[in-house]
Amino acid sequence: MKKLLALLIFCTAGFAADAQSSNPTYNKTLADSLGADDYGMKSYVLVVLKTGTAKITDQARVSELFRGHMDNIGKMAEAGKLVVAGPLGKNDKAYRGIFILDVKTLDEAKALLQTDPAVKAKLLDAELYEWYGSAALPVYLPVHGQIEKIRP
Repeated sequence: MKKLLALLIFCTAGFAADAQSSNPTYNKTLADSLGADDYGMKSYVLVVLKTGTAKITDQARVSELFRGHMDNIGKMAEAGKLVVAGPLGKNDKAYRGIFILDVKTLDEAKALLQTDPAVKAKLLDAELYEWYGSAALPVYLPVHGQIEKIRP
């Protein structure tokens, strides 16, 4: 029985060692430039935007704040702080959209969100979460700029 157990442990250890292997197409320069760890991943802050608490009835003011929101998205993306943004479909939680911010801390993300006029005016509120994802996320934005026919 001891021999069988030892053989089972040896075989399992062999499979575990084989489960991870080096990537023959690994590009250290690219990985380092994107801040990737050994798994090609890094930490971000995920922001879930939801309907805020402000009750603004002046539609011109609401339009102005949301135009500022869209402009701010562009500024954060240009600065390399925003890597993903987009609206959510209708839902029962009043969630409106998401951001994935390329920042190190929740406090840095909170400060960055205060540059958004719609967030600052409480038309949008934000829930923030630490998130671990592909370090390659920032490189899709230049490609997107080449495929969007109309800008919002």
